[in-house]
Formats: sequence, structure tokens, C-alpha cells
Amino acid sequence: MADGRDGGGAGTAGSIGFRPLYQQIRDVLVQRIADGRLQPGEMLPSEMQLASELGVSQGTVRKALDAMTAERLLVRRQGRGTFVAEHDETRILFQFFKLVPDDGARSFPDSEVLSVVSAMAEPAERERLALEESATVVRIRRLRRLAGVPVIVEDVVVPEAMVEGLAAMEPPNNLYGLYAGRFGVTIGRAQERLKAVALTAEDAALLGVATGTPALEIDRLAIALDDRRAEWRLSRCLTEHVHYLSDLR
Repeated sequence: MADGRDGGGAGTAGSIGFRPLYQQIRDVLVQRIADGRLQPGEMLPSEMQLASELGVSQGTVRKALDAMTAERLLVRRQGRGTFVAEHDETRILFQFFKLVPDDGARSFPDSEVLSVVSAMAEPAERERLALEESATVVRIRRLRRLAGVPVIVEDVVVPEAMVEGLAAMEPPNNLYGLYAGRFGVTIGRAQERLKAVALTAEDAALLGVATGTPALEIDRLAIALDDRRAEWRLSRCLTEHVHYLSDLR
């Protein structure tokens, strides 16, 4: 199991760094998703098969799968089995997109790509994405609408080494789905910092409001399953008719 071919370093209950057995199994399976042995949408072997392969009980496997399901890395489908989650719009809407209309249900925003360029990483980009000084990045600037109304101006920065060829593409609305399906980079989690800002003249013009209009800036660092910093995203959001919803549980 995890102290053999599938992970190593389990330790004992009294040792520094000890992790419960189910978490070790979770880490093994996450690594298989990260390195492409388990693909988005692929069905996992049964709990019995995994338990036999990894040398643990079915209960331990079930607990690991429960944890991954809670993280939205897996999806259980009644009567069919357990599948690797895909970065479809429904998953992103509830895991990563937190703006909700004040008087309506959640909906996935539409995106208009304004520019896509490849360039040497600037100091702030290198710091946020942990890049070498010689690294290049792909920068995507886009305008996002909810129900047809411009709400977000967004600047996305991705290490070019992770997404070779992206600069020559027309990026789709669902970037996380693109990263996973085309480049094998699955976003597992994100860190967000929120700040009130005044819109610049350029951003305000795109959103159809006055320069200096207050906006919510969401600074998000998206982290891949293998813990690489995969994307830095700055979103300036109008919040007159929407709010930021964080479901803490």
C-alpha cells in the first residue's frame, strides 16, 4: 500500500508527519489523477478492486473516496460507480465561481476574450506563480457577462510551460476544462483574496460605468493536483446586483 509502491513514508501514529491510512490512499488516487493515469470522466475500479490492489480494507478505500467526493475530485453516480470529476460548468459554478445574482439562481458567466498574448513573466507574475526569472507566461484578458450584462473584467496568467500552444488558441469559456482536457493540468483547489478597488478608466469603459466606480477584486491562485501553481487570476467585479457567496462547511 502507501508504504510500498504507491506512496511511501507513512510513519507510525507517534511519528512526525503521520497521516491516517485513508488520507494516504486519497493521496495515491489524487496522484493518479495528477499524472494522467486516471482521466477526467473515467470510472474508478470498484472499492473491492482498489482495496485488493492497495492492500487495505474496503472501509479505508470508501473513506478515501468519500473525502475525494467531498473535495469534488470524484463524482458518485447511483448504480453506475465512482468517476473522476470533470471541470464542467456545473462543477466550476459551485466550486470556483462565487458571484451570485441578488435576485436569481446561479448561472455560469459568458466570456468575451479581449486578448491572448505570450510574454516574459513580470516580477509579480513570477512571485505569484513561483516561476524562474526566464519563464514565459500566457496572459488572457476577457470580459465576462451574467445574463448578458457585463459584470467582470478578468486578467488570467498561466505558466506557458504548462499550456504550450495556448497562446495560439481562442480560449474557451471554461478554462479549467481546457487545462485538464488539453494540457493534463487539473485544478484541485484555489486560494482567493478579496479587496475593494476603484475601477481604472479602461476597466470602467469595458463594464459601462464611470471611472473610479467601486468594484470587488478577486485575486485567485489556482493550484493543480500536483501542487503546482497553475493560474493567477485577477477579476474586477461589479456587485450592484450580485454578491460573493462563500459556503462554509
